[in-house]
Amino acid sequence: MNLNRNAVYPGTFDPVTNGHNDLVRRAAGIFDRVVIGIAANPFKTPLFPLETRIDLARCVVGDIPNVTVIGYANLTVEFAREQKCGIVIRGLRAVSDFEFEFQLANMSRHLAPDVDYVFLTPKEQFTFISSTMVREIAMLGGDVSRFVDPVVVEALARRRRELQPGA
Repeated sequence: MNLNRNAVYPGTFDPVTNGHNDLVRRAAGIFDRVVIGIAANPFKTPLFPLETRIDLARCVVGDIPNVTVIGYANLTVEFAREQKCGIVIRGLRAVSDFEFEFQLANMSRHLAPDVDYVFLTPKEQFTFISSTMVREIAMLGGDVSRFVDPVVVEALARRRRELQPGA
C-alpha cells in the first residue's frame, strides 16, 4: 500500500475549467500536496501554449497553499515520481470516461506499480463541462463565463481575437 499522501493531477487543462478547479480544491483537502501537471502533449494541438495554460491554472488555484502547478513533457507516471507523488488523480465526469481512465490506470500500473490512481468525480453542476466544449463555444463567440474562471474568460477572448481578427 502506498502511504505517500502527495498527488499529481495531470491533464492538458486547455483551458482549466470550473470542473478542474472543483476537483483540485477537493483533492487539496484530501492530500498533503497536490501538483497540477500541465502536459505539453505533442500529440495534441492545444489552443493555448504550455506557459499560458500553466499561468491560467496558477491564477485559478493560486490561493490554495498545498497546490502547485508545473508543466511536463514526459510520461505521467515518471512525472509523478519526479514530484515525489505516489498518487495520480483523474476526474470522471460520466460513465463514458470510465473505460478510457480504467485502461490508462491499468497501463500505468504496468509501467509504475508504485504509483496508484485515484478517481474523483466533480460536483454535479460541473459534470457536463469539458475543456473541448469550452474552447469551441468561446472560439465561436459564446459566453463561457459559467464554466471557467473570469481570468480564463478573458484569455479565451484574447485568443479568439488573435486567431480571428475582427471577431
